[in-house]
This record gives sequence, structure tokens and C-alpha cells, in this order.
Amino acid sequence: MVLSLVGVTPASAEVEYRRGPAPTNSSIEASRGPFATASTSVSSLLVTGFGGGTIYYPTSTAEGTFGAVAISPGYTGTQSSISWLGPRLASQGFVVFTIDTNTTLDQPDSRASQLLAALDYLTERSAVRTRIDAARLGVMGHSMGGGGTLRAAEQRPALQAAIPLTAWHTDKTWSGVRVPTLVVGAEADTVAPVATHSEPFYTSLPSTLDKAYLELNGATHFAPNTSNTTIAKYSISWLKRFIDNDTRYEQFLCPAPGRSTLISEYRDTCPHSV
Repeated sequence: MVLSLVGVTPASAEVEYRRGPAPTNSSIEASRGPFATASTSVSSLLVTGFGGGTIYYPTSTAEGTFGAVAISPGYTGTQSSISWLGPRLASQGFVVFTIDTNTTLDQPDSRASQLLAALDYLTERSAVRTRIDAARLGVMGHSMGGGGTLRAAEQRPALQAAIPLTAWHTDKTWSGVRVPTLVVGAEADTVAPVATHSEPFYTSLPSTLDKAYLELNGATHFAPNTSNTTIAKYSISWLKRFIDNDTRYEQFLCPAPGRSTLISEYRDTCPHSV
């Protein structure tokens, strides 16, 4: 059984970029993965188009280069609000850039431009650029950063994965997105209620797209701001499946997880039969 691979080019679909040992439920729920990591700070004075940030990366390249992900904070937030994702995702085999925005009040579309500028910096100028496969990139973001994630995916269809976290945007229609997208909403979100944000975002994405909607049971808008195993587990699986084309992670996405004390709803477009 395979996902539909819409949005993945035929050439890239033929190659799996497996990094690390075969995954288990325990391994993707762990606070740290199999790769040792390091980090380096990037001053806003050394970049253009965004506000600097912190790069987290695996220390060994013995298995080859890695895919990369840029992550934006939300309105009034700084990189510290999403910093937990840096080492957690990097330890699973990704280069991760948690960014600061030009100002904490930047709107979603500005954050989209900044996410893309951060990816360009990562692959073209950063100290870790030789560790990155520039054809395997993704974006994530919280709140307005999540809205920016959707816009960045719409603007750059060559991206391999997008994960908006309790996203906020005035635009509710995303039929132009061609990037595999995991929308994460929170059941008790009063800032970006799922009924007017995450759910219509997901629904408006093309029905032919590899997409999923994960709603965190009883969680608030700020669930992505602290370490969250459910967010990490499904984000890792999504990034591995679509940035690395690693089919070993399909087992965590298809068939869809059922309702539980952690998940109030999950929808997807993947097949449910083996």
C-alpha cells in the first residue's frame, strides 16, 4: 500500500532517502531520535528576508545528506516558542531551522516569504548547506506562522511537505496548494477555532492531494508551543514520508489513527487497505 504521491515528482518518487533505523511507535514518540545533533545560531544581521534563528542538524553525514525544514513562530512569538521542535526533528534525521521573523507582528503572508527566504539561506549560504539536499525541503509554522506555511506551500510547489500548526489566516481557500500537507488543529482553540480555520483549510486543499487533518483532543491554540508527543509523532512521520520518500513511515499514517484521548479527529486521503 502506498500513498498517492500527488505532489511528488516521478523522479523523486523512485528513490527513498532512508535515514536512521527502521522506525517503531516508540522511536517516533521518543523525545530524541537516533541522530546526535548540534546547533548553530544565525544572527539577523547576517541574513536578509527574515530575522535569523537557530539551525539544528545531525552531526554525522555518514548516511548522506538530509532534508531540511524551516519553522516559523506565530503572532507576537519568537523562535523560543517553537524551539522544542528543533532538536526533536533534527534527531530524527533533518536539518531544522527555527526562525525569528522580522517583527513579532508580521502577518501570515510575510511569514511565508520569510520561511522561503530561510530555506534559501539554509541551502545556499548557511554553514550546514553541504549537509542538505536542496531538493528535499519543507515548511512548518504555528498560528500566523501556520498560515504562512500554507502560503509558502502555495507559492513554492517544489516543496515536499507542509505542516501548519493551529494555523491562522484570513484566506480560507487553498485549492492551489500542490505540496503534501498535514493540517494540525486543536479542539479547544479559541484563537483560530478549527471550524473557521484548520477544518476549512484542510477541506479546501485539493481532494487529489496527499493531505491529512489531525485534531488534538481538548488542546488549545498554544499546544504547539510546548513539547507535544502527538504533534512530534505525526510531524516526523509526515516529513519522513514526503521529504525522505521513506515508505517505512506509512504505517503511522495509514490506516488513519482512530479517536483517542489524544486525537479528537483524523482525516486523510490515503488508502485504508493493504
